[in-house]
Amino acid sequence: VQLQASGGGSVQAGGSLRLSCAASGRAVKDYNMGWFRQTPGKEREFVSAITPGRSTFYADAVKGRFTVSRDNVKDILYLQMDSLQPEDTAVYYCALDNLFRSSLRSFGYYTDRRTYDYWGQGTLVTVSS
Repeated sequence: VQLQASGGGSVQAGGSLRLSCAASGRAVKDYNMGWFRQTPGKEREFVSAITPGRSTFYADAVKGRFTVSRDNVKDILYLQMDSLQPEDTAVYYCALDNLFRSSLRSFGYYTDRRTYDYWGQGTLVTVSS
């Protein structure tokens, strides 16, 4: 599976961006997918995840501002980011959990980087004040 993230850019505080993650090599509708972000000198942190059944999970820092979704026909994962703040500045990565049709797990399962087996290359989001 190859994951290609796109949609990053520069925006002012309060603005919006929509990230996309296109999957190729395999249909991904039966797999958990997630978004993480990373800033220099810090560990990659969980942002959001979505299950095949479209259950969603969010980090507290983005809850109410970001929305994860997926198009299971086009094999694309999305992250709609609204009310962006300078602290959202980071490289955003999409990821796929290679467990086929997994049952619903605890929140901690989806937030753990080790859950995910495939990663996209990252797309930079810069939010200015």
